[in-house]
Amino acid sequence: MNPSIISIGLASPGDPISQAEIARFMQTAHQLDELESRKLGFLYKMSGIETRHSVLNDFEKKDYRDFSFFPKNKELSPFPGTKARMEIFQKEAPGLSLQASRTALDQAGVTPEQVTHLILVSCTGMLAPGIEMGLMNGLGIPDSAERFCLHFMGCYAAFSGIRLADKIIKAEPEAQVLLVSVELCTLHFQKEYTEDNLLANSLFADGAAAALIRKDESGLKINDYLSQVLREGEEDMAWGIGDFGFEMKLSKYIPNLLDHGIRELSALFEKKFNLSKISHFAIHPGGKQILQKVQEAFGLAPEVNLHAMEVLRKFGNMSSATILFVLERMIRDPHVSGEILSLGFGPGLTLETLHLTKQ
Repeated sequence: MNPSIISIGLASPGDPISQAEIARFMQTAHQLDELESRKLGFLYKMSGIETRHSVLNDFEKKDYRDFSFFPKNKELSPFPGTKARMEIFQKEAPGLSLQASRTALDQAGVTPEQVTHLILVSCTGMLAPGIEMGLMNGLGIPDSAERFCLHFMGCYAAFSGIRLADKIIKAEPEAQVLLVSVELCTLHFQKEYTEDNLLANSLFADGAAAALIRKDESGLKINDYLSQVLREGEEDMAWGIGDFGFEMKLSKYIPNLLDHGIRELSALFEKKFNLSKISHFAIHPGGKQILQKVQEAFGLAPEVNLHAMEVLRKFGNMSSATILFVLERMIRDPHVSGEILSLGFGPGLTLETLHLTKQ
């Protein structure tokens, strides 16, 4: 019996914020003229995103004098530094993580005392002792539980967390692993009007997801996985710590790089996963173009991206948590059964794949 993802709990902060409202905030923050404002508005409209969530409520405020995090002036000066952003992460991330974790445990019928291993995933905030300690205290997970933290890996990190859980359970068959991803991407909004910042600001959002993984006949059985680095894209996606939050390098060429890389790897996927026999796909919704390019590279119908597109539409790109939002929908969908190939992407340019079976 292979390890399985038997439940997934989700959590989003606050009410949904419309993409149009966020675009209006960004137009003001970037101090754009009428022409550039129209260009930015068009980009946001074509993103495939209708709403996003944020732990910050400034994005929906029409008057800068009502801001609570950013300075109360049009220039947003002095711009909040990394310390101020991490203080918000420390305040807000534990509650979202607890909410998602409680849902996952309740759905699985597992008590916190039964959790043997805790894996915390985040690339948008770091502190020690970390969120995982707060989870243990808030849930009542035993002090003897083993803890692992996967930080700064980007959008594919939940794949690494699932692989780690799989290896733990194969080494310790009675283990029950709680995987928690919490990402507060909107803390790292950048004011400088560059192409990288423009793309990142238009896509990223906040959310948390938790999965309970153990040996079980139910849920999503973990069959196999594969990691690949597309080195020609090494400079096109990167993540670094700056004076004003974390800085994202996000090139507009990423969809084409993924398209080219996946086409080159199609024979490997066929050999590894019997790709031509798989009818369900869970692709990380890094953006509308990414979903379309991956679908086209595999020669698939647009319908394979139904759940990923819906997550993108309602929640945006929540970095590592996003794929768990997609898989949660697929677990609940009665029309999804059999094999699923899941793909995620991140800095490197790294491609992660996970072969699952819905039991």
